[in-house]
Amino acid sequence: MAGRTIAIGDVHGCFDAFVALVEVLAIGPDDTVVALGDYIDRGPNSRGVLELLIALSGRCRLVPLLGNHEEALLDALRSKEQLRRWLALGGADTLRSYGWTPGGPRRALADWIPRSHREFLAKCRPYHETSTHIFLHAGYVPELPLGEQPALALRWRVTDATVAAPHCSGKVAVVGHTPQSSGRVLDLGFLVCIDTNCVRGGYLTALDVGSGRVWQVNPSGTLRDCSGDDALNVEGR
Repeated sequence: MAGRTIAIGDVHGCFDAFVALVEVLAIGPDDTVVALGDYIDRGPNSRGVLELLIALSGRCRLVPLLGNHEEALLDALRSKEQLRRWLALGGADTLRSYGWTPGGPRRALADWIPRSHREFLAKCRPYHETSTHIFLHAGYVPELPLGEQPALALRWRVTDATVAAPHCSGKVAVVGHTPQSSGRVLDLGFLVCIDTNCVRGGYLTALDVGSGRVWQVNPSGTLRDCSGDDALNVEGR
C-alpha cells in the first residue's frame, strides 16, 4: 500500500510541539515526510528537533529541505562575519540548546554542534517535487523551472497572497517561511503555506497533501482539532 506524503512546517526549535506532532501522525516506513526547513533558531530546543529529524530518517522516507535559518548556520560555520549574521537571526537560541552560555568557554562554532547534525543540515535539499506538488521552504519565481530557481526565492521569498501567482509547472506549491499570524493554513489553491507561527505562540502544522488532512499542535504540544473548515482538499485543486 502506498504511503502518505506529509509536509511539516517551520519548527524553529519547538521540540515539544514537534514530538507531539510526530506522535499523532503515527509515521510509518511507507510514508514520505517533507520537512520544509527552519528547524532551528528562536525556539528553546533546536538540538532536540535535529535529533528527532535524524531519528525520523530511519523510520520513513524523510525529505528535509534547507530553510534560510539552516543556510545561515552553514554559512556561519565558514565565516565569522556570517556567524554574527546568524546569531542575529536567532542563532544564540540554537547555541544555548547545545550548552553554550554567555561568558562560558570560548570554542569554535563547529565544536558546539555535533558532526552528525552538521552533516544532516549540509544534505538538506533545495526543493522536492512530485507528480502533483512542489515543496519549497519559502517560495519561487513563477516563470522559472525548479532547477533554475534562485536561492533567494527558495529560502527567503515572502508569500504575499495579494500578488502570488501559480508556478509554471501547474503543480500545487507547499511552502513555509511566511508565518501566518492567524495560526491558520493559507490556502490559495495553487499555493499552500503551512508556517502557522508556532514559535510565536501559534501552531506547528502538518499537511497530508493527498487527503488534505491537517494536524496542528501548539508550542506545549497540545493537539488542535482541525476537522471541518481546517481540512484542505489540496490534491483536487
